[in-house]
Amino acid sequence: MKKFILTFIFLSVPMFVYSQQVYITEWKSEADKKVYVSDWKSDADMLVYVTEWKSDAKPNSGMWYFTNWKSDADWKIYFTNWKSEADVIIKFTNWKSEAGWTDKGKKKYNITD
Repeated sequence: MKKFILTFIFLSVPMFVYSQQVYITEWKSEADKKVYVSDWKSDADMLVYVTEWKSDAKPNSGMWYFTNWKSDADWKIYFTNWKSEADVIIKFTNWKSEAGWTDKGKKKYNITD
């Protein structure tokens, strides 16, 4: 599943703007947030739009830039296979206008949490 997600992110996603810098970790203990990727928009706490430009990053926007460096990241995330284990449930979107929190109660999970 991780290979599929990484392949999708780095090969299939076109250029977007205004994101949050995110680092994918292989270790749960290192992550700020455990993230589950849903196939359904109705399950998602956040709809995520991906950009390839670091300079476009904006915290807590739902528009993410995946960085290769932990020190650059606003969030260090771990992709979990279990919805019940996740802090945040996301769905990737192809539309910039859809990006953002769908569950406003979970918006409290900003970069300082």
